[in-house]
Amino acid sequence: MATNTSGPGSHPADRLLARIDRLKAPVCVGLDPVFERLPDELRRGSDDLETRVSAIASFSCALIEAVCEQVPCLKIQAACFERYGYLGVKAMGEVMRAAEASDLEVILDFKRGDIGISADHYAASAFDPPTDETCSQPGWVTINAYLGADGIKPFLLRPDRGAFALVRTSNPSSDAIQERKLDDGRTVAEAVAGEVASIGSAHIGQRGYSSLGAVVGATKPQAALRLREIMPEQLFLVPGFGAQGGGADDVKPCFKPDGTGAIITASRSVIYAFEPGDANWREAVTEAAAQLAERIGIIAGLR
Repeated sequence: MATNTSGPGSHPADRLLARIDRLKAPVCVGLDPVFERLPDELRRGSDDLETRVSAIASFSCALIEAVCEQVPCLKIQAACFERYGYLGVKAMGEVMRAAEASDLEVILDFKRGDIGISADHYAASAFDPPTDETCSQPGWVTINAYLGADGIKPFLLRPDRGAFALVRTSNPSSDAIQERKLDDGRTVAEAVAGEVASIGSAHIGQRGYSSLGAVVGATKPQAALRLREIMPEQLFLVPGFGAQGGGADDVKPCFKPDGTGAIITASRSVIYAFEPGDANWREAVTEAAAQLAERIGIIAGLR
């Protein structure tokens, strides 16, 4: 096992854990902005592409202000911005910059998966963007581990950046592939977990966690128990809590006894915690984020 020695605080897992420690909240708010679900005040007059993108960016930046004192981490769903072409990509960069300025750890949820030079390009697109005032780098990205090591390693070349690899996802149809048994008795997900653990062992920080984490869905608690045994050095990014059906008992197996090891994400239950016509929608979002932090902090034993 190799330990990253690039300096205190520079390792992405150490940095993320320090932010969690400060707030006693191992949680992440997922930013999945959909124009039709924005507050009425932001949708008025947004009839063309440019004004729609502007409304989404305004909502996203206001949401960052609403949650930044409650949670340590923001997961930005790239698809919600990329669907709008270059205007959306530019807005996403501005949103990442706002999150960074608010001292949030940023996960870019773009689930890239490719091999060789293409994986290099995808890693560069996230971590080495053109230098100008509108661009910012995420601390982490999500990637597809199912293409093997050459689709993973390019995202681990920068000592201060990390990646969460898809291992056991929360969507119902994932069972058809990820729960399929191999000849040696392991599931496909368990085999992928073994690869993630092996690759990640070369990138361990001072807190004992790798810069290669794993996405493990909250709706798969029995799988999480086994995956935690296979991947003791991986931070788990855990989607599926709240609106997707995951509850307290579902996320407990993702944590270690000391309350570390997992970041529970919630999107719709926080960012849409208001009625469209509610003038106080920002306060509703803040309250929902605070409730998420309190509930998960208690489950993890940090509060």
